[in-house]
Amino acid sequence: MAKTGVLLINLGTPDDPSVGKVRKYLFQFLNDPRVIDLPWLARAILVNLIIVPFRSFGSSKIYKELWTDRGSPLLFHGEKVRDMLQVELGSRFQVELAMRYGQPSIPSVLRRMRKENYKKLILVPMFPQYASASNGSAMEAAMREIASWWVIPELAVVSQFHNDSLYLEAFAERGRQYDIASYDHVLFSYHGLPIRHVDKVYGETPCSDHNCEHELNEDNKYCYKATCFATTRALAEKLNIPREKYTVCFQSRLDRNWLEPFSDKVVEDQAKQGAKRLLVFSPAFVADCLETTVEIGSEYVEIFEEHGGHELQLVESLNDHPLWVQSLKEMVLARA
Repeated sequence: MAKTGVLLINLGTPDDPSVGKVRKYLFQFLNDPRVIDLPWLARAILVNLIIVPFRSFGSSKIYKELWTDRGSPLLFHGEKVRDMLQVELGSRFQVELAMRYGQPSIPSVLRRMRKENYKKLILVPMFPQYASASNGSAMEAAMREIASWWVIPELAVVSQFHNDSLYLEAFAERGRQYDIASYDHVLFSYHGLPIRHVDKVYGETPCSDHNCEHELNEDNKYCYKATCFATTRALAEKLNIPREKYTVCFQSRLDRNWLEPFSDKVVEDQAKQGAKRLLVFSPAFVADCLETTVEIGSEYVEIFEEHGGHELQLVESLNDHPLWVQSLKEMVLARA
């Protein structure tokens, strides 16, 4: 019986935290025109002459802080989820994992999958809220490779899943490990994006004209900002967190023209306003990584304590949570 191929795609990771491998990873990542959407020459100068040479050493130091005896958490959690999903789906499916940047690369994995002569191929970018820099880039890279095949099987794509009930319940279960009522405030921190990225979703009108903080509709359903706020509303309802007790914010910015409020500033402001205990969710990341473990779990802790806070607790990402695997299973079966 012909199988259905399933390709899980995450962002990626350096092969190891050495300066050379981190430099190679940053070069590939930041030269993606969907990540830094500047004209080719401006992007090449900015990335290759400024960002990569000056950030490689600092980024290497941070990756060494993240690295474990098992390697990169993003990769080993991804491999565990791949194997768990394979067991759940059974022999009619073949599940593979690829990274948009680094190894295992999308082209190398798809070239191996091409030989299987699937009746159908299902692509699952592992980014809950759609952004061109993540979901769009992963899909484009996969389609570019598939377009070179002589025989192209039937294709299906999971473009986003921020409203998937099992994904939301898995994050809610992570949160229920903590006594949420005992924290002064809860942060839902999402990876930041340049404002121009969300503006491009709408064409003629800016994102700021679309009430993205308060509603999800046909106009803004693929707006990253709108889906981040929608994710937060759904999780807050599941966890009975009143509106006045949580803040949606955005981390990992490169400059001031990114989505606000900025997570690090919210952490600082909360401490200055007298908050002693903060709980932080990061629902854009399905596996712990640099942005969760180091940025929130270490750097934000220092900011909070420096300004008078006592405890900042990061809620663990989904990693290999059984409900997360069930969520992926249901997404795949709905498209099989």
